[in-house]
Amino acid sequence: MRAFLCGVLLILTCASTACLAQQDYVGRYDAFTGFSYLSSPKLNLDERGFNGEFGVNVTRWLAIGGDFSGFSGHSTLYPNDLATSVQQQLSAFAPLFPPGYALYVPFNSTTFTYTAGPQFNYRGWKPVTFFIRPGLGAMHETARLKPADPIQSAVVGAIAPSGSKSDTVVFYGVGGGIDLNTSDHVGIRLAADFVRTDLFHGLLKEPRNSVRLSIGPTFRWGRNVR
Repeated sequence: MRAFLCGVLLILTCASTACLAQQDYVGRYDAFTGFSYLSSPKLNLDERGFNGEFGVNVTRWLAIGGDFSGFSGHSTLYPNDLATSVQQQLSAFAPLFPPGYALYVPFNSTTFTYTAGPQFNYRGWKPVTFFIRPGLGAMHETARLKPADPIQSAVVGAIAPSGSKSDTVVFYGVGGGIDLNTSDHVGIRLAADFVRTDLFHGLLKEPRNSVRLSIGPTFRWGRNVR
């Protein structure tokens, strides 16, 4: 009997604590804006920019929305980053290389992403909201090649006569994060999204993986979702 009563007391205590921990207010609308960082390790490309999101909470655990982000950065393109057919095309320049010359071409990059879809939220603990979301959207990237010597200029003229390349592709992936709830209407969001893209197919050797990290304030308003 003593063990039974202790068990009941423990269950009641946990239940009351869980109720107190529930988030009382879940606004119909949610918006986020903040600093964002996009990393593509295969090209040693790190870009910095911003991310903005807007969502509608259909239920307390399901939201539908979209986001937009923009980045800029720079890196270096090497022959082994290129497709086999492009490497064969560049082999014609080999006789021009001085002894010990290593071919590379610096470039600047500008990237934009557009995403829409569901987000699944867990609100069982009042101070923090956990969320996970599938990633489906489009990525647009422009690479501006910056040759630094006559050989690089000749190579750029062969693979990108205009000096730049642009491409738009559909991507897929997954993301998630947490909202630190400083109040009912304001929080701090930390999010990470993983995507896989096949940008510049035919120019680059293979698809690449990218990770986007975002941090900033999130704002909630509208009627309480019951």
